[in-house]
Amino acid sequence: MPHESVSSAAEPAVAFGARLATSPAFKELFRDGMGLVEETAAYLDGPGRSESKGLERGAALAYATESMRLTTRLMQLASWLLLQRAVNEGELTQEQAAQEKSKVRLSSVGASTPQATIDELPEALAGLIGKAMRLQERIIHMDRLLFGAERAEAPVAANAISGQMDLLAAAFNARR
Repeated sequence: MPHESVSSAAEPAVAFGARLATSPAFKELFRDGMGLVEETAAYLDGPGRSESKGLERGAALAYATESMRLTTRLMQLASWLLLQRAVNEGELTQEQAAQEKSKVRLSSVGASTPQATIDELPEALAGLIGKAMRLQERIIHMDRLLFGAERAEAPVAANAISGQMDLLAAAFNARR
């Protein structure tokens, strides 16, 4: 009895990345990411503004630095999510998205925030930073699954703005 092949040459293989990108996992990631952007904007424009006014100078600088990092991180993550959604909806080809994706920096939002700095921040901001870091990890993981490890970004120590903010923070902390 001859051995029958399970798949035939007429049936193309389904790309794992394409299936993952349109999966419920991506839809949940997209919903979580965009929800976190909205939650963060509402906090920074409302309660966060009030909370920051009551902080001492060093803590106020940490608040300004970390809220800027948080906003930058979320904008990069939202850009990645929107690019992938545009591919899923046929608005962009995978090649076009790959070109645009090169402008998105998933790992270069600066060095991770020291715990001592997090401890100075209002609890709500610290919580949002934690959520954004977890979202970033999830997106980097999905990016590696979709585009392969060779295309995924390697971590970068810090970008120019966060480096300058770190220098400012160090200068203010030295004056205490």
